[in-house]
Amino acid sequence: MSATAENAVETSPRRRTSLRKMIGSRPVSVAIYLAVMWVIVATALKGAEAMGYNWQWYRIPRYFYEATEGGIVLGEIPWGLVGTLALSGTAFLLAVAIGLIVALLRLSDLIVGRWVARGFLELVRNTPLLVLLYVFYYVFGPIFGLNRYTASVGCLAVFHGALISEIFRAGINAVPRGQWEAANSIGMTGWQIYRYIVLPQSIRFMLPPMTGEVVNMIKSSAIVSVIAVAELTTVGRNIISDTYMSFEIWFTIAAVYMVVTLIISTGATVLERRYAVRD
Repeated sequence: MSATAENAVETSPRRRTSLRKMIGSRPVSVAIYLAVMWVIVATALKGAEAMGYNWQWYRIPRYFYEATEGGIVLGEIPWGLVGTLALSGTAFLLAVAIGLIVALLRLSDLIVGRWVARGFLELVRNTPLLVLLYVFYYVFGPIFGLNRYTASVGCLAVFHGALISEIFRAGINAVPRGQWEAANSIGMTGWQIYRYIVLPQSIRFMLPPMTGEVVNMIKSSAIVSVIAVAELTTVGRNIISDTYMSFEIWFTIAAVYMVVTLIISTGATVLERRYAVRD
């Protein structure tokens, strides 16, 4: 092989690597995202113009805040966002607990525990979220006395708990088996091995997919609007029913969700870098 051919072979992987880095860089990702959003918005605007839609963007600020004699009063959309964050946060904490229990059962030596965890996972993972919500509200609600908010939290926690259990299982399995054996050799109990050896190391493996589950939880919380739980999407539907400003409100609600999820993703990226530096 000639020197020119050898140089071409060596340079080709480098070019591919540089191209991947350039495409995966934050500026390019933001540019692609903005381009997609521009296409969506432009298409919606063109469709609304064809329908003769009367835009009323000037009315949107009043749903964020109102100036009164006593000061600034928060509007319906910020309160709806507070409801969404409270609902999602409560459900996520419960989902983490459920996911950890299910993951430990699947990794345990108990045959019954493994089968119960596997059955729970397959049942929940293969049930549409809307159907699960109806089961919690219309079936479990009357039986166990659950109100719509509690049923919504339980539904989201169970659904995402099943998904989070797989994240925990993958993170735990990522810890080298030799460390388990070393911990056993010095007399550590199973709980101590998980508490001091396995779970701390698993965090760096679980952080990226767990961030995705937080984002998915916030987006999934919008489905509870079908049973009129007070949150951001429900507020948007109520405003639309009063004002008929469908495009303005849904664009605004979508923008609020986008800002929240971008903040969460950015925070997770910072945490990932800190763990990477420690390692």
